[in-house]
Amino acid sequence: MKQLNLRMYAMVIALVCIWIIFSILTNGKFLTYRNLFNLSRQGAVIAILSIGMVFVIISANIDLSVGFGAGLMGAITAILHVWWKLPIVLTLFIVLSIGIIIGMLHGYLVAYQRIPAFIVTLGGFLVYRGLMLAFTKGKTIALPDNWLQSIGTAYLPPILGWTLMCVGLVVSGYILLNQLIHLQHPRTYKTYLPIVVKMIAIWGCLIAFVVVMNAYSGIPIQACILFGLAFIFHFTSNHTRFGRYVYAVGSNEDAAYLSGVNVRSIKLRVFAIMGVLMSIAGIVMTARLGSAGPGAGKLLELDAIAACVIGGASLMGGRGTVFGAILGAFVMESLTNGMSLAGMGPAWQDIVKGIILVAAVGFDVTSRKN
Repeated sequence: MKQLNLRMYAMVIALVCIWIIFSILTNGKFLTYRNLFNLSRQGAVIAILSIGMVFVIISANIDLSVGFGAGLMGAITAILHVWWKLPIVLTLFIVLSIGIIIGMLHGYLVAYQRIPAFIVTLGGFLVYRGLMLAFTKGKTIALPDNWLQSIGTAYLPPILGWTLMCVGLVVSGYILLNQLIHLQHPRTYKTYLPIVVKMIAIWGCLIAFVVVMNAYSGIPIQACILFGLAFIFHFTSNHTRFGRYVYAVGSNEDAAYLSGVNVRSIKLRVFAIMGVLMSIAGIVMTARLGSAGPGAGKLLELDAIAACVIGGASLMGGRGTVFGAILGAFVMESLTNGMSLAGMGPAWQDIVKGIILVAAVGFDVTSRKN
């Protein structure tokens, strides 16, 4: 855990360095309020997928289907609401239900039929790409200007942003203060210092985020959805029996089974979570773009996997955090955004991101050996 915390702090420092470098390369354009606002919107989809992907990776599995899966969910959302004229609430309910079913199907094939997750989700990758092309008939479906589209374009009024910031400061302060109160002996400055530093860092990031967003127009609705999901699944992974079992299964499946853990059920639920978050990501992506097309979601699965690995998750299973995955997602999106502003073409963007991904995996392997 100490090693994971050190890696998290290193990732925060790396993200700050990336922002500084691209600010210099773009003559200050990268750190403008407008670009940081757009960065928070652009990174939300990958971050949402990364939350589900980190659960899958912690359980020592992989999901290659989430990119086109999210695109398919977005296409179904547009078809149900635009072509079939279904109410928005009913449309969202159907799409989320389909996502759960898809995730449970993946989990059933992996856990109960013992088909490798790589093969199952690679098959899903191909199937969902074909279904998306068939359902949309190769056309782009534009969303009407209503509150479904506003999920991707609207933002909170500044006063509401300040209110949520105060709530966040109080809640995070209470959680960290509770940790200080329940510290085990010996209680010295060395045991207090990490928690105090964490509290200052969280408060600083929260205040800075709200100040920057309100300085432009307000906190994007997508960011609010992301924060809500982050806290829900952070709590799930760290403070529930299910979360502990996911880590146990990923660390040593045989030992978990002999300890009485229902390994098959855990894997089924992990993929069900991935299915739900895939649907949410598809809805948010379609709302942000204002349309659904036959090529939506391409390569998002690779960005989600890379974000988890960069954020500290191990492809061998048993290690990773929700906030680490989200941090990794914004590292990836910052690289893409910064290189685009600096005039670097897609070829160089892929090369740089590929090198960083290999370096992150290499660091993980080396740390495990040590």
